Amino acid sequence: MLPGAGKRVVFYAPMKPPHHPVPSGDREIARNLIALFKSNRAEVHLASDLRIYDKHGDREQQCALRAKAESEILRLVAQMPEADIWVTYHNYYKAPDLIGPMVARARGIPYVQIESTRAQKRLTGPWAEFAKAAHAAADAADAIFYFTEQDRFALDRDRYGHQIITCLPPFLPRDGLPVPSSLDGPILAAGMMRQGDKLASYGIIAETLAHLPGDWHLGIAGDGPARAEVETLMAPFSERVRYLGQLTRAELAAAYSKASLFLWPGVNEAFGMVYLEAQAHGLPVAAQDRPGVRDVLLPQAYPAPEAGASALASFATRLLANPELRAKSAKDARAFIANNHLAPAAALTFWKTVMPLMAPSA
Repeated sequence: MLPGAGKRVVFYAPMKPPHHPVPSGDREIARNLIALFKSNRAEVHLASDLRIYDKHGDREQQCALRAKAESEILRLVAQMPEADIWVTYHNYYKAPDLIGPMVARARGIPYVQIESTRAQKRLTGPWAEFAKAAHAAADAADAIFYFTEQDRFALDRDRYGHQIITCLPPFLPRDGLPVPSSLDGPILAAGMMRQGDKLASYGIIAETLAHLPGDWHLGIAGDGPARAEVETLMAPFSERVRYLGQLTRAELAAAYSKASLFLWPGVNEAFGMVYLEAQAHGLPVAAQDRPGVRDVLLPQAYPAPEAGASALASFATRLLANPELRAKSAKDARAFIANNHLAPAAALTFWKTVMPLMAPSA
């Protein structure tokens, strides 16, 4: 029997529920986690679609969300179906889990977090109360799974009691690898077009393109409210840049399968699912050596962010100019994903950790 078969999992994602209409990495990971639990024949119940997220540090909004959370706690304690474990995805200072610890305690079931972060510097300032709530929720967890080494440091430093802190490597929701890329198409970039870190990555891409020699072409998969700004950044390259728009999973897979290189700097990415997807297709990746990002990239020497766009361009140029190097990188990247970042290994790690928590003697 599969570990987890028949277990009843209550799942909650305070930042963004898995059925939210706006695509994002958070929504994708939430959906992948649900699929992961179900792949081992567990029953999954979505606890609540209440979004507890304060983007701007608004104390009035935080108070209003706390009131809504209190109502949800009362409802769930009284009405939630019987469950064996509560799993919360992405508890942090802007989106603390205000519900799970209380409901799990009232129901007498283990409480587990996946991708929880502790930010001591946020314990003062406009998010102070939410940061304290996020820390309290982390303290309540019987086990916390982290995706990257960057998160592990603070979780280990602030570990509460005998709670389990363990790695769940970011994973693709599949058992095997897709068909490899032909490696003879355009460069590919993929990311939501929005203000902040995503737009910063697009800015670095534009600077990188200015240093690229040869007859290159770039396809950009993504859309969003900052599309006009992205188009302005790419304007100097005119017909060399093609906008693919927001793609479905199948359409993005087709784009990977025809690209020669994946280009994405990764400004403040937690890690980036696109890196896993690109490497699964055998695409060499031109990225910067950033915390989180480096955890999901084929190990090698990537250019440092402080080296600037010229260093990233040199890295990409070396790959574009050498088909043999691209082919070797493709083979190595696919092996790296197969060995470390597919669903079966992730499921084994998860259930191996939580099954003892659900045992009668736990």
